Amino acid sequence: MDRLELKGSWNELKGKAKQAHGDLTDDDLEYQEGKEDELFGRLQTKLGKTRDEVIDWLRGLGKK
Repeated sequence: MDRLELKGSWNELKGKAKQAHGDLTDDDLEYQEGKEDELFGRLQTKLGKTRDEVIDWLRGLGKK
């Protein structure tokens, strides 16, 4: 998932992520340009997934 792809659809993905995992908070899903790795790290910790699994999960949400 490249930065442009993430930035362009983040608000939509954030809503879908919250629906899929009700325990995710706004802080968990805070996106700051240039700090994508921090976002992925927070999601890895919260979801118990690897970085690649988190990215694949977000891509899947984007296709729904």
